[in-house]
Amino acid sequence: MNPATRLAPGLTAAHRQVAGAAAAHRHALGLVLPVALGLLDAFLVNGARPGSELGVSVAAALALLLRRRLPVAVLAVTLLGMYLGYIWFAPLIALYTVTSRRSSNVLAVAGAVALALAHYIPYPLGGFVPAADRQGLLDVLDSCVQGAAPAVFGRWARTRRQLDERVQELMASRHREAELLAERVVATERERLAREMHDVVAHQVSLISVQAGALQMTCCQDSSRDLARTVRELAVRTLTELRHMVGALRAGRGAGSGSGTPPRLTDLPALTEESGLVVTLELPGSQDDGGGQDEDQDSGPVGGSAPRAVFPEAVERAAYRTVQEALTNVRKHAPGAHVRVTVRVRDSGTADARLTVAVRNSPPTALPRPQTYPEGGHGLLGLRERALLLDGACHAGPTADGGFLLTAAFALDARAG
Repeated sequence: MNPATRLAPGLTAAHRQVAGAAAAHRHALGLVLPVALGLLDAFLVNGARPGSELGVSVAAALALLLRRRLPVAVLAVTLLGMYLGYIWFAPLIALYTVTSRRSSNVLAVAGAVALALAHYIPYPLGGFVPAADRQGLLDVLDSCVQGAAPAVFGRWARTRRQLDERVQELMASRHREAELLAERVVATERERLAREMHDVVAHQVSLISVQAGALQMTCCQDSSRDLARTVRELAVRTLTELRHMVGALRAGRGAGSGSGTPPRLTDLPALTEESGLVVTLELPGSQDDGGGQDEDQDSGPVGGSAPRAVFPEAVERAAYRTVQEALTNVRKHAPGAHVRVTVRVRDSGTADARLTVAVRNSPPTALPRPQTYPEGGHGLLGLRERALLLDGACHAGPTADGGFLLTAAFALDARAG
């Protein structure tokens, strides 16, 4: 397993890249350093004069390049180099590799015994006779230590590597459990919000729709009947959008999986017509939207033609909600005012392309009705938060002629939002 793939899941991509480069350098160093030690040992023991002992020793040192792929074969070659060329480092490293990469205990014991015998029995044999004196016992003990030490360290390294892998797996498992728990909490909160919206808001809007329908049936004046019908239609449309939002909340991340269709720029003409205000609507495609005309300049009504371009769904929905909130504020605070809605594309074709929305109303021509509206102050705040989520901005404030101007810009980059 590549060490870079066992990193903690919380690391960023840059950290993974740095850790992967460091792991690659450690891997290369682990291949080159043992070979360098083996070659140094071969030349120190056998000198630089060409001969069979030096050739076997150099071959054993170079064989260490393949110790991770063919550990058993490399061990056999290095044992031959130890027996004929009197080298030490290459067979010790090869036995360590075998015991750290192979799970067979028989193979580990056989390699340790073979290394001990190669160290104890000299070449050529000549008149070698094992002795039971003090020196003979020291030679036997030295050979056993030489064979057992790399085998023990190899087994220790293998066990530690397995423990590290288990720890990494445990950390990844706990991280997944934490993510699942967080998703479950979010899903529970979404369901609670969906229930609250359905039980409270939907109930009250339904009552408004029923009362408006009853008023429409009982009114004698045509104007009052038309007003009641408009109220009922708006209540029904609000219920439809509310059910869509409840469906999206219950669906979790699957936004747009509700029963309705998310509002888009093509729905703005209907929204302005049903607002009960005098609205001039200008959409992209109905006039030059390259940014050469300022929002403050009156270019006349455009009739609300549908836009030719299709923008990201989140951007179109944000633009629709911005116009909707602005028209609601005009009805509340500036009755009788003329409204101009301008939707344009700025810096089209560039990485900084933005969809801009400007809603300007003239000063009110009538006094506001003596009705109390819930002034929570969350409308403009919600618009600003929506614009920030789409890498844009939203500004609102009075104009010099006594009117009001609301502007918003949304990035058209697909990664935004």
